[in-house]
Amino acid sequence: MSRTIRILAGTGLLAIAAVAAQAQQAPSGGSATYWMSAETSSGMSTMGQGGGAYAHNLTLQLGTGRRAAGEPSAEHLPPATLKAGPALPLVSPVRAASSGPQSPYNYAGEKPKGRMLFYWGCGERARPGQPVVVDFASLSAGKVPPAFAQAALKAMNPPSAANNASYGEWPNNKSKSRVPAGGSLVGDHVVRGNYTPEIKFALAPGQDFLAPVSLIAQNAAASGSVPLAWKPIAASRGWFVSTMGAAQNGDMIMWTSSEKQAAAMMMDYLAPDEIARLVAQKVLLPGTAASCTVPQEVAKAAPQSMLSMVAFGPEANFSFPARPAKAGASWKPEWAAKLRTKSTYMGMLGMDMAAMMNGGDDASDGDDEVRRPETKKEKLRRGLGRLLGN
Repeated sequence: MSRTIRILAGTGLLAIAAVAAQAQQAPSGGSATYWMSAETSSGMSTMGQGGGAYAHNLTLQLGTGRRAAGEPSAEHLPPATLKAGPALPLVSPVRAASSGPQSPYNYAGEKPKGRMLFYWGCGERARPGQPVVVDFASLSAGKVPPAFAQAALKAMNPPSAANNASYGEWPNNKSKSRVPAGGSLVGDHVVRGNYTPEIKFALAPGQDFLAPVSLIAQNAAASGSVPLAWKPIAASRGWFVSTMGAAQNGDMIMWTSSEKQAAAMMMDYLAPDEIARLVAQKVLLPGTAASCTVPQEVAKAAPQSMLSMVAFGPEANFSFPARPAKAGASWKPEWAAKLRTKSTYMGMLGMDMAAMMNGGDDASDGDDEVRRPETKKEKLRRGLGRLLGN
């Protein structure tokens, strides 16, 4: 793994800084809690999934308070529209021994060095008081900047082996099937097994994978700023855009579309009330947003930056018995099921990822004695290779 990616991973831990200290509570529900997490991904993240324009990623997580009489076994029977096979096995992972709590700022094997310069806000120019400089060594020592520590995010806690007596998940090594880009969640779903009650629910046309993030403009302006424009996603409830890259002196340059100084790389799922809160506070762009400009200071400092975008979608919730209108805190159904959605994009700022992934060169790769000028497409690929450490 390249030094750049290691540092990106380290600084990416700022994403969970605000939630790492929160207690991990068991998800609500009675004897069984079932979550379906549906992501539509586009850009670089599809390169290892056939290289299509976008991909559907589905994660299934079942947790219960029951223990199976013997080997735990469970499966999800999806509608034929999913096109992933008649049954998806929910495998119970082998529990690994815990090594104890870990700080989100721990760097294994080496002492962290360098700085991150943090910018925020859409616009032609960076706002006054930017950038905020963060020293990696200070972070590893637990010295978190006040603005970062105060960026409290409410984490979603899906079922897991740690907070349930029995647990199963998909995808896994037992099942090699995937959800194709044309797969749909719409239809009847059944979950059954020897440690769960039977779970049945149906998803309607509006309860499906989101449309993919589709950039329609990201060419640098004459000033050096990079105006971004994308196709609206009707079901989106909020947007978050960010960039991360390295300056020539080794400093990491990070920017987010938030109107507030916050060190959250919000790429994980968010609950509807949390999305609404963050939109109201202008930490997230509204769901109707379709443009945002990366300031010229950011683009000039790190021209080969990674661009990440996420559209947060709605939830669908089901239970048996159905939740009463005035259910109190003591209400516990036999089972509760949740569908959560988002659409994500990852690429390089100012670069046409579709052109890069189509393959083929603009000129012959013969052994020319005279070195020919590098084509635009080759420059894009070389930039991507450098960022990934290839």
